[in-house]
Amino acid sequence: MKFSYVKYIFALLLFGSNGIVASFINLSSYEIVFFRTLIGSLFLISISFIAGGRLTFYKHKKQFLYVVISGAAMGTSWIFLYEAYQQIGISVASLEYYCGPVIVMALSPIIFKEKLSFTKGLGFVIVVCGLFLINGYTIGEQKNLWGLFCGLMSALVYAVMVIFNKKALDIKGLENSMLQLLFSFITVAVFVCLKQGFVIKTNISSLPFILILGLCNTGIGCYLYFSSIGKLPIQTVAILGYIEPLSAVIFSVIFLKEVMTFTQAIGALLIIGGAVLGECIFNKSNYRCKRRL
Repeated sequence: MKFSYVKYIFALLLFGSNGIVASFINLSSYEIVFFRTLIGSLFLISISFIAGGRLTFYKHKKQFLYVVISGAAMGTSWIFLYEAYQQIGISVASLEYYCGPVIVMALSPIIFKEKLSFTKGLGFVIVVCGLFLINGYTIGEQKNLWGLFCGLMSALVYAVMVIFNKKALDIKGLENSMLQLLFSFITVAVFVCLKQGFVIKTNISSLPFILILGLCNTGIGCYLYFSSIGKLPIQTVAILGYIEPLSAVIFSVIFLKEVMTFTQAIGALLIIGGAVLGECIFNKSNYRCKRRL
């Protein structure tokens, strides 16, 4: 159990450092996502082959389609997220992205016929207020509206990813993660091909960080994540999951010297606090919405 805690927390810290590693890669946002999904999916396929895991997706054709859609949404979400990293900084982009699970929570009464309690509704309102504070200063100063749009779109498309992944009840664990990452790569590869062809130019100094992002942050991170959550209490998985956005903000301040205004800092607290209130403490059973890569 203790080893599972260590693996899970380490995976979250790896995910939280994604933006930091990406900041050292001299590529466009979609090119970074292309390499991340390529290397990560190859790693997970190798792990699945070595572990001798049996594939079951062909037995569940409809659910397999859901995983395909979910994977495509994940690739699209990452393209928006990494563009937001470059445009508005890691801290603000990460907090916008983390509104995705709360959007799922708000839509669950319509899509999954789940009851939206007063506490969940209050949590959603608090998150929206936090999001307004985070973005209000930038909008008022007319600074980088494209970056803000990308951050919000990353959250919306993330919600699509979670909704369709949640429908694939019988395709789970490492197989689910492997397939989702594979179709994420295919989606991004098609986008890159249509936009510029497969001619990607980078300098040698970026290569180590490309490997770190794809192999460590994505491949190893996903493996540690999915191999640990099944051995931990559901509520623990949900609550500890907020280490990821917190670490992203802290890392950006320490390593990239990003500065948040007082208003944005209050907004950050509202987003994380509202999400904890609405999703974690009063939503013990829905841990699958915490699947993020």
